[in-house]
Amino acid sequence: MNNLKYFLQFLIIILLFIAFKFIGLKYSSILSGKIFSYFGPLFRSNKISKSNLAKAYPNFNDDQKNQIIQKMWFNYGKIFAEYSFIKNFRKSNKNFSQKIIIKNQDKLDKIKTNSEPVIFVSGHFNNFELMAMHLEKSGIDLAAIYRPLNNKFLNPLMEYLRRKYICKKQIKKGIPGTKEILKNFKDGTSIALMIDQRVSEGILCDFFGEKAFTTSIPAQFVKKFNTKIVPIYIERLIDDNFEININDPLIFSSNESLESITLKLNRILEDMILRNPDQWIWTHNRWK
Repeated sequence: MNNLKYFLQFLIIILLFIAFKFIGLKYSSILSGKIFSYFGPLFRSNKISKSNLAKAYPNFNDDQKNQIIQKMWFNYGKIFAEYSFIKNFRKSNKNFSQKIIIKNQDKLDKIKTNSEPVIFVSGHFNNFELMAMHLEKSGIDLAAIYRPLNNKFLNPLMEYLRRKYICKKQIKKGIPGTKEILKNFKDGTSIALMIDQRVSEGILCDFFGEKAFTTSIPAQFVKKFNTKIVPIYIERLIDDNFEININDPLIFSSNESLESITLKLNRILEDMILRNPDQWIWTHNRWK
């Protein structure tokens, strides 16, 4: 039954991607946003989003939370449509060259010049794929960590798009992937890692006032290699225009505990989320 469901999902998505290419980025983004806004609230993940918001914003009423969720679904739809144009973002043709503003590009240039691998950390913000894309376009030797889709028909397509247009080196989440991360890092490759999802192999760490399983990979690399951690954030400005902000590299003491480092990174992530709450994907079962 799952195979049939996944295959039908795959067909619908392929048809939408084809339609998006015909009608262009502007109108496909609006259309996809409206589709997600209509169907998103019907899924179980909508309840998860409300539960997550109650933890992050305990004083918000239902109207305030629903407003954030409604905007989140619209943004989610925009991200979905933008996959059809990911090639254009990568090649920065004349219609796309001005769509991404970079703040603090000099920090990336310095990392490239030093040829010293770092750990880039962020979350699933709007449009998160563009961050790894820009890092690689800037000449950073980069490997991006990703979670394979449950849909076995759609996942090969997404892996193809990510490797061809976002970041050539892709590493699957999980214990085998951790070994691959280590090998790449030792070879001088920087790592791009989302730290906002629940991980079974993580540690319990405070996140918006409640304990949540959080990846300890950045903290482990600090302890083992004294590596620098570089937070990076993307914000949707208007329509399909973005700003990517490269933060100052964080330097931790090697004597600091895994828990302390992980907590500090969670605090940075919280600040990013609170900056534009409707631009974070609240559907992840973060506190499960």
